[in-house]
Amino acid sequence: MLKITMKDGSVREVAEGTSILDFVKQVSNSLSKKVLAAKVDGQTKDLTTVLDKDANVEFLTFEDADGRWALRHTASHILAQAVKRLYKEHNVQLAIGPAIENGFYYDIDMDKQLTEQDLADIEKEMKRIVKENLKLERSEMSRA
Repeated sequence: MLKITMKDGSVREVAEGTSILDFVKQVSNSLSKKVLAAKVDGQTKDLTTVLDKDANVEFLTFEDADGRWALRHTASHILAQAVKRLYKEHNVQLAIGPAIENGFYYDIDMDKQLTEQDLADIEKEMKRIVKENLKLERSEMSRA
């Protein structure tokens, strides 16, 4: 069993290999609906991260700057997916899509000028994507 030290100093035990999401559900099912990410030994991690050693863990919600960043970062990816789905025939090229202090955006080049109606359609598609409850997976690749 791993020893997980919470922000308030309390220590909980959890089986090695437990995801952060499963751990937060063990702590509080209602809290699990609010947690967006967690800090593990000071590093912001997504909820699919597996706990594999004793650690300090702080749950992050929208009330926390890092929690807001995690939500906005994910939202920018959902925006990109919505644009690609809706306008794939318009040669969509994605550039960068960062989270920013009060929201998110994505630089996109395509063979179509967006209208106000397009923006409404993109928002609707983003909501559809969220309802699909797709699995979000982080992957890292070497630059070699």
